[in-house]
Amino acid sequence: MTATQATARAREPAGEFRHIVRLEGVQKYFGPIQGLKDIDLAIGRNEIVGLIGDNGAGKSTLIKVMTGVLKPTAGRIFVRDREISLGDYSVRMAHELAIETVYQDKSLAEKQPLWRNFFVGRQITNRFGFIDIKRERQIAEDMLLGSIGFRGVGISVDSTVSQLSGGERQGIAIGRAMHFNADLIVLDEPTVALAVSEVRKVLDFVRLIKSSGRACVYIEHNLAHVHEVADRLVVLDRGAVVAEIDPRTMTVPELTEFLVALQHKK
Repeated sequence: MTATQATARAREPAGEFRHIVRLEGVQKYFGPIQGLKDIDLAIGRNEIVGLIGDNGAGKSTLIKVMTGVLKPTAGRIFVRDREISLGDYSVRMAHELAIETVYQDKSLAEKQPLWRNFFVGRQITNRFGFIDIKRERQIAEDMLLGSIGFRGVGISVDSTVSQLSGGERQGIAIGRAMHFNADLIVLDEPTVALAVSEVRKVLDFVRLIKSSGRACVYIEHNLAHVHEVADRLVVLDRGAVVAEIDPRTMTVPELTEFLVALQHKK
């Protein structure tokens, strides 16, 4: 699938596909080192999939392949149930296919106002080619108050990112992804170094992703956080998917023991 075809496919009616992303037999080598081993994974519509595993298990590599950052060495990738060319797949194509990634504290410009952050790289321009500041500010305000229900005291679209708490920053980044009609939002450890009250905000934003009809892949080192919101847990170990768990069938302590047992098998 070319970039042009990908864009057209992204605009197809929602009823035309079952899985947003599906990987079949995906492998990734870094020289002689195998980072991913025969990954079979499908992300359905309107679900939160928690991606867990020890450091070095392959979580980041898997997400980078899924979102076009890295090209797999072998395997097949399907987006909206249509196979795409591994050589053509890129971050840009992933965006065109409504797949967005939110990185912890890396996707927002500290000194820029919120409305500028919403439209970074995707500015709205008038017929003369100048940025339509009035329209961008209005849309940003609608998103702030409507889409993500942001009610921070003393915070407006003209506030800078530096004025926000960690949880609020994640909410802004998630809201931006939702505004650009992402069907799949990938969250890379969004609660790192956050206070308890801030973690609660982020988990509420994650639930908002699902309630808005979107899917989410949630990478998280804190098992309690991901266990609380995930519909399904995918466990990676040494580059392979070793288990898929319904969090309703396993408590957090049991999940912890399961992961510890995996490490003892090394």
